[in-house]
Amino acid sequence: MAKTDSRYVYVFAHGAGAGMNHPFMQRAAEALEARGIAPHRFDFPYMQAKKSRPDPPALAEEAVRQAVAEAARQHPGLPILAGGKSFGGRMTSQAQASQPMPGVRGLVFFGFPLHPPGRPGTSRAEHLTAVDVPMLFLQGTRDEFGQLDLLQQVVRGLGDRATLHLVEDGDHSFKVPKRTGKSEADVMNELADTFVQWADKWRTTG
Repeated sequence: MAKTDSRYVYVFAHGAGAGMNHPFMQRAAEALEARGIAPHRFDFPYMQAKKSRPDPPALAEEAVRQAVAEAARQHPGLPILAGGKSFGGRMTSQAQASQPMPGVRGLVFFGFPLHPPGRPGTSRAEHLTAVDVPMLFLQGTRDEFGQLDLLQQVVRGLGDRATLHLVEDGDHSFKVPKRTGKSEADVMNELADTFVQWADKWRTTG
């Protein structure tokens, strides 16, 4: 449940290979909650059934819609943000693009999976032009699922409603080399602080 001082609720979908209790999901949820964002995590049906193959898009998108509706029920009055890690973020954006979800004020992606590793392209982002709310892309510069020049091209094409924040030397899991001098906590704080600053900027949107 949301703390009494929560200012937003974030419907936080997991990546393809791990569920809502993955360590990254837990750390991110804790960092966001400490900053006034109530995280609402959920498992996609395939994860609930302990299957390894992700759900078809239609089923995954419906799961996102149900999670958004449940978050609104549990946290009445709080602005709703949605998104997630990798696959979860993409399924959320596809749901929003096909039929805007009631109450959703913005989307936040932790590592948008623009393309499979080694197969650069932008077709996975074509639906984003139909998203009607502000979007924040949190991305590592070494993310093999998002070639940097292609991602920057996509974000530019979306105009003012899209914001890209780069974690220098971060990979798809936002891990950085020791030479950067940054700890795991440093990176997570950077991500969470950026999230909150962006959310506050767009607070009146929607």
